[in-house]
Amino acid sequence: MINVTFVRRAADRRIVSFAVEGHAKYAKPGKDIVCAGVSAISVGTVNAIEALAGEELPVKMKNGWLSSDIPALADEASDARMQLLLESMAVMLDTIAKSYGKHVVIQELLHNPL
Repeated sequence: MINVTFVRRAADRRIVSFAVEGHAKYAKPGKDIVCAGVSAISVGTVNAIEALAGEELPVKMKNGWLSSDIPALADEASDARMQLLLESMAVMLDTIAKSYGKHVVIQELLHNPL
């Protein structure tokens, strides 16, 4: 199963980190459309943030695992673009989870910084 976690700042629901881990096991490796879809969305979002918001995220990636802490950008327009792309990722992954709920689970956690 793929577990997706979004951590949001409680005050404004800004995404401050995300993690995608596991394997869908919907089909054999190389034929797993669920795993391929989740991978394309998550890696594509990281690439889009770099290309469109100008920010290279501090990403940790290995087989079946991708995570990042999301920095607040000084440039408000770039920060807004980055958050829009992250929200888009959340919507797309939720769409997959609604269709393939036995293989993808999404959770959101609220973070209250001290």
